[in-house]
Amino acid sequence: GYTVLDYAGAGVMGDLTETAKKEGWDKSVPAALQKFSVYDGKWVAAPVNVHSVNWLWINKAVMDKIGGTQPKTFEDLIALLDKAKAAGVIPLALGGQNWQEATMFDSIVLSTGGPEFYKKAFNDLDDESLKSDTMKKSFDNLATIIKYVDPNFSGRDWNLATAMVIKGDALVQVMGDWAKGEFVAAKKTPDTDFLCYRFPGTDGSVVYNSDMFGMFNVPDDRKAAQVALATATLSKSFQSAFNVVKGSVPARTDVPDTDFDACGKKGIADLKAANEGGTLFGSLAQGYGAPPAIANAYKDVVSKFVHGQIKTSDEAVKQLVQAIDDAR
Repeated sequence: GYTVLDYAGAGVMGDLTETAKKEGWDKSVPAALQKFSVYDGKWVAAPVNVHSVNWLWINKAVMDKIGGTQPKTFEDLIALLDKAKAAGVIPLALGGQNWQEATMFDSIVLSTGGPEFYKKAFNDLDDESLKSDTMKKSFDNLATIIKYVDPNFSGRDWNLATAMVIKGDALVQVMGDWAKGEFVAAKKTPDTDFLCYRFPGTDGSVVYNSDMFGMFNVPDDRKAAQVALATATLSKSFQSAFNVVKGSVPARTDVPDTDFDACGKKGIADLKAANEGGTLFGSLAQGYGAPPAIANAYKDVVSKFVHGQIKTSDEAVKQLVQAIDDAR
């Protein structure tokens, strides 16, 4: 994300443009990714994948047991979490680390305010949006959902939260699609063992990050190897084979979905639709919404709110605006 652009601005990145032209990257890689892999007209990074964060991961056996159905709205989600709680299951698996909390808040803001609001607040850093009633309502919704975590959530790693859902100790996790890699590793199958839904109210939009190999200036005797790595990374065969296992989707939109499971096929279709419809948004929590200083300020405020150091939604909005202003 913005880290690649920082290095490019410092003049230390190599130039993959010749390779990119030969391989047709500009036609197959979404414009939203090219914003970070191309600098000053030159390709400086090779995107490995596209991850998206606005997902729910649900244990199907627990869902069936409680008679749950796919939540279409935030209110539906809360009703579903209530059902899990009544059945004695941990409703929401979460790791209490600032990036996990902020990643979930990305989805809540998109769900609460809609695509245009998310873009204005978290990509354009529009002051009016950041200090709006909609942002306050987003913090209210965060306060509501956080009541459904177990008492031991603080400091838990994300994959341990995923394991809670895999084992059926918890019903749902709100997490990026790297969580699917854990289900795949545990030999679990979509629609049989687990369910993947977009966070309620975010269908049609994708909040993304991407893993990229940034390519630095290297001596001439290493350039051929660098080109070989970049070419292999963006080859259709690698993009398919790697992302099938990782849970993410290919960074190029012309890779067939043949080898992907149901969640992967949905992810690929969603990315294509969001790319064409202008609803592909950089995740603020994941370093694609704004530069690192702003992302860190955001994660800090969200985490303080989750852990009770910021007491009210009004105060959270005030501190978010102040923290982002300071970070600018």
